Amino acid sequence: MFKKGTKIYSIFTGSCPKCHQESMYQTKNPYVLSDTLKMHPRCSHCNTKYKIEPSFFYGSMYVSYGVGIAFAVAAFIISNIIFGSSLKVAFTAIVITLVICLPIILRLSRNIWINIFMTYDKELVKK
Repeated sequence: MFKKGTKIYSIFTGSCPKCHQESMYQTKNPYVLSDTLKMHPRCSHCNTKYKIEPSFFYGSMYVSYGVGIAFAVAAFIISNIIFGSSLKVAFTAIVITLVICLPIILRLSRNIWINIFMTYDKELVKK
């Protein structure tokens, strides 16, 4: 499921969607906040241009909303349903989860967005 050549692999590793050979991001750690969204302009292995057009990643904001909702629902289920906390505590857990996971949510949404438009190419790996 998480093997090279799958979209899931590219989404969760942040690797080039065409060749899966290198990270799209300049800094591997998303919690270096000044570099969270800094990307290489192109893949050094296959020369894929990541920013297809100006403002390309604005669309990832829509994906970010959905990913944020998924994190919020998970936080609610864990805090309220599994641990039986009150709604105030569950709401607090949701806010804390979203704040702590914001860099991950931002990167995941960018990875999902670019993988909608690009697919893995086996031929690029052979080069």
